[in-house]
Amino acid sequence: MTRLSRRQFIITAGAATAASLLAHGCSSGPTNTSTSANSSTSGASGSSPAATLAANAPKVETPNAKLGFIALTDSAPLIIAKEKGLFDKYGMTGVEILKQASWPVTRDNLEIGSQGGGIDGAHILSPMPYFMTLGQTKNKQPVPMYILARLNTNGQAISIANTYKDAKVGLESKGLKEAFAQAKAGGKNDLKAAITFPGGTHDLWMRYWLAAGGIDPNQDISVVPIPPPQMVANMKTGNMETFCVGEPWNAQLVNQGQGYTALVTGELWKDHPEKAFAMRQDWVDKNPNSAKALLMAVQEAQQWCDKAENKEEMCQIVSQAKWFKVPAKDIIERSKGNIDYGDGRPVVTGSPLQMKFWADNASYPYKSHDTWFLTENIRWGNIPADTNLKELVDKVNREDLWKEAAKALGVPNAEIPTSSSRGIETFFDGVKFDPEKPEEYLKSLKIKKA
Repeated sequence: MTRLSRRQFIITAGAATAASLLAHGCSSGPTNTSTSANSSTSGASGSSPAATLAANAPKVETPNAKLGFIALTDSAPLIIAKEKGLFDKYGMTGVEILKQASWPVTRDNLEIGSQGGGIDGAHILSPMPYFMTLGQTKNKQPVPMYILARLNTNGQAISIANTYKDAKVGLESKGLKEAFAQAKAGGKNDLKAAITFPGGTHDLWMRYWLAAGGIDPNQDISVVPIPPPQMVANMKTGNMETFCVGEPWNAQLVNQGQGYTALVTGELWKDHPEKAFAMRQDWVDKNPNSAKALLMAVQEAQQWCDKAENKEEMCQIVSQAKWFKVPAKDIIERSKGNIDYGDGRPVVTGSPLQMKFWADNASYPYKSHDTWFLTENIRWGNIPADTNLKELVDKVNREDLWKEAAKALGVPNAEIPTSSSRGIETFFDGVKFDPEKPEEYLKSLKIKKA
């Protein structure tokens, strides 16, 4: 695979790193939909009216926590929990929600922790806590992590430069194989597919999609990491052929006429798991009640975000400069399941493949889904082939804590899964994944590194 210098991309590392240190937000309680004029000040500073402590709030060991987020719609539960006073409601009055410039910055700030000037937890790509636990960190030392909840299902997309519009590429990627061959014949040999982090969810969606169409992501194109907010800028300047990222960046690309969406990832795998809410293991072990309180706030925020009547307000909140700094119009339509692919296909309205925060067990961290993420990372050589998947998943995935928080929150038993597995999963190309037999799945795949 061709390696690419980051200098070829429109990224200013110094400025991005500095941006990751900016703190953001708080505001009003869950029954008050107004937001404070001083909401960019953290809860630790006490600028917002304190929410009444819920009767079911645990007695927290510490009211303080620093949580990171990337400017993606699926970070909304953390932002809403802050803006609506839900962290305060459960005793976590000193929560700070801190913008991170990229996923590597998120990882590095988790590695040093809040005591070292970093963060305690984050909105994160689901495979990343596993990488960190395995020692894939800046200092090459394990940083044990816990996944406490899934933040969402669906809601990502694969978009393509206008250069390839004639190829009419949609859910099937095979049309790009000939288009890429023609581009190379014309002298463009440095073809690039952008993702957000090696081995992360967007990397896995991109690779699965390409490989299903007979395109080897290790041979036929360079797969390169780019921070989500830089995707559209790089597409504008012709630096890439395709990218996979969460919203609002795909919608923004279409709205600016710079490319089109080939597919939303729910088409690739219906109701697929996406981001996670994860924290350092040592923080959770030291502050179990505080972790439970955080989870309760996040779960309540997820329920709020999933209500149709709250979508407009959610998008108005996260679009603000202190959060995403993106026009609300780039966020709202796809949040409602309205998809303009940007290539002449009819606009889809009310798609069941829209981003889900709570519905259909979207928040529950199924261990079977983490098993798939790890199996795919074995497929592409990101983790050792002899990794004991069950042992690792049991160590990192804390579905038990999710259940404790949900029960304390009063979530009906019918909404609390009784199994760690969602069962056999089926992908758009007919391939099935049995979480009880990951080796068979891996053997069945034609294009792979491992």
